[in-house]
Amino acid sequence: MIRITKKWIGNDMNIDLNLDQNIKDKIEYWTSADVFDGKTKQEIKNLVDRKDCGELIDRFYKDLEFGTGGLRGIMGAGSNRMNVYNVEKATVAVAKYMKEYYGTDTKLQVAISYDSRLCSQEFARSAAAVLASFGIKAFITEELRPTPMLSFMVRHFNCQAGICVTASHNPKEYNGYKLYWQTGGQVVPPVDEQVIKKYNEMNQYEELPCEISYEKGVSSGMIVPITSELDDAYFKQMEKLSIRTADKEPRNLKIAFTPLHGTAGYPVVEGLKRFGFRDVSIVEEQKKPDGNFPTVSYPNPEDPKALDLVLKLGQKIGADLVLATDPDCDRIGIVYRDQDGSYKFLNGNQIGVVLIEYILSSYKELGILPDNGLVVKTIVTSDLQDRISEYYGVKCENTLTGFKWICDRIHGYETGKLKPQRKYLCGGEESYGFLIGDFVRDKDAISACAMAAEMVNHYKLQGKTLTDVLNDCYRRHGVYFEVLHNVVLKGKDGAEKIKGMMDKLRADPPRQIDGVDVSYINDILKLKQINLQSSGKTEGCDIDLPPSNVLQFVLTDGTKISVRPSGTEPKIKFYVSVRQNTDKNISDSELKDVKIKCDSRAKNICEIFSRMADI
Repeated sequence: MIRITKKWIGNDMNIDLNLDQNIKDKIEYWTSADVFDGKTKQEIKNLVDRKDCGELIDRFYKDLEFGTGGLRGIMGAGSNRMNVYNVEKATVAVAKYMKEYYGTDTKLQVAISYDSRLCSQEFARSAAAVLASFGIKAFITEELRPTPMLSFMVRHFNCQAGICVTASHNPKEYNGYKLYWQTGGQVVPPVDEQVIKKYNEMNQYEELPCEISYEKGVSSGMIVPITSELDDAYFKQMEKLSIRTADKEPRNLKIAFTPLHGTAGYPVVEGLKRFGFRDVSIVEEQKKPDGNFPTVSYPNPEDPKALDLVLKLGQKIGADLVLATDPDCDRIGIVYRDQDGSYKFLNGNQIGVVLIEYILSSYKELGILPDNGLVVKTIVTSDLQDRISEYYGVKCENTLTGFKWICDRIHGYETGKLKPQRKYLCGGEESYGFLIGDFVRDKDAISACAMAAEMVNHYKLQGKTLTDVLNDCYRRHGVYFEVLHNVVLKGKDGAEKIKGMMDKLRADPPRQIDGVDVSYINDILKLKQINLQSSGKTEGCDIDLPPSNVLQFVLTDGTKISVRPSGTEPKIKFYVSVRQNTDKNISDSELKDVKIKCDSRAKNICEIFSRMADI
């Protein structure tokens, strides 16, 4: 634990480097103050000795930001790095705001879990100890558990907040800290803004408490390790999601699965078992939790390369379905075996399309589709999901990017803040996240894997594959083809360049893209829609969303391009959705040609925007 020490007043360390004085002062502080341990100090001194100015600038040009969802960054020593000091600093901010928000008479409790990344358990236990020092009880998973189970844990144990130590799908160098509120969802304004304010008010790490160690917190009862109670409660709720149970449809599906060295090895297999699927083979090399991710450079099911080993396993055993999850098990990857024996990848938009189609069509067929059903998705997710929902008489609503906004919408209807009352059924985002039911308030790859298996099994019994399901949707609603183009720009220079791109697109927006006129632009930051097809440019504050740095260009043919800087990674994202109407009687071969043309056009638009942004 961090020890309270006298306020640091500097030293005489000579840093003979061409660096900004503010950065030099921070380096001196981190290499001499008593609050930092010897390993931390030495790590910084080694960079000074090597005269690694670039690395020193990146570590100290700013403090690690507590963003709207928490912390995320590269692990290491320094003010702009993910380390135990910044974790404890964040937790102090959370504790102070909780006491202010809930009042001194409330018995405060926080749920904590962590993933398989390096230092995750250390960070989680440090956070628990800080909370105990503030008189806040911490329920912490004794073993690593995924993000969706932490979300469930918050409400199950009647906690006012939750912390999940994870960097989701980022490379191994990263770790993070997700903050949840009593709703079970990640924090949204004004809570996030107030916690950020508390975090930014802390200038010295000597302010961090050390009264209670993790071990002392456990012995005193202020820190409560959680084991099977959480698992039993979660899976009891998850079982209720099954639509067509094993007694109605035999479970003859063969599944290959990989947790990509993360938290999902136990919960996904157990979830599949609860849905009746027992023929599950796991990639042995990726079964064990390991924060070094030795078999993948990027543990993200969005990346086909990360699925190489599980695909080989699937081909070897003749799997009907291949599943993958990211390290904290909130994202799902799906590969299915088609009629010709080949394996097809679904992108995040397609995963949402087939799951929504299966769930809503099944509810309608079985007579259990509620009149006030609700699907929620994000503004950068395929509009085909809107069309499918409308087809089944279900309201589909759009939120800002980030699953916290989907869950905030669920909470709004649950509490009556939003009217008329609606029953959330399912929803998701294009970044491979999906949520069925509302007992969890974050994307949940455990239940999504189980429902995917039930879905593929159901269609297999009908002699169909997911290709047939997608084609049926395209015939009914038109082809929607999406491509996501990411541009990574790291460090201070990258952040400035991303800002410049957005400023340029606002100041001088394109009037035509790929030979097609821009109909209107949605500026989500200004909450204005700019109509470019009228005689004069018209604006109106008619976008009913919280402000966010997103621009959407909607073309006259229905094509939509969304541009947004990532909130958790050093990148700018271009989401391109190309739409083309089809005839319901279009043949498979003709439909294939349409999809190829849409794919080519989407990729071409990505290149156009890259050039616009001077990349």
